[in-house]
Amino acid sequence: MSDTLLRADIQLIQRILPHRYPFLLVDRVEEIDGTQTALGIKNVTMNEPHFQGHFPGMPIMPGVTIVEAMAQTAAVMVGTTLDMADKEMKVYFMAIDKCKFRRKVIPGDQLQMRLTTLRGKPGGKVWKFGGVATVDGEMAAEAEFSAMMDLPA
Repeated sequence: MSDTLLRADIQLIQRILPHRYPFLLVDRVEEIDGTQTALGIKNVTMNEPHFQGHFPGMPIMPGVTIVEAMAQTAAVMVGTTLDMADKEMKVYFMAIDKCKFRRKVIPGDQLQMRLTTLRGKPGGKVWKFGGVATVDGEMAAEAEFSAMMDLPA
């Protein structure tokens, strides 16, 4: 781990990611250690639109949105480290592997997403990440995923 860890607040996240409500799924990213590791935070609230139908009377965050939140955390990690703010970086899923869900994520939870780069380097287009999402220290989901970073020249 480097001596100086970076952070990204919601303002910087919005300068890196093109996502907006209702699909911006990370509130801040802490402990950014270059392009190697980062910790994303998602505060889960009842006013998110997917809770109206997933499921009425028993709101549960959809698993695909948990994986998307992990992917957004990875993109912010890379985008922050490579100074991609305001440069219209696009990131596209290529694969999701070894994905498992272990507990429900519900309104009021704080989802913490620990991301690690498994493959990829500055200047490269294809990256692979491993992610573990937890709530109160209990694993909610884990996955490996690959993405193509469409980085502006």
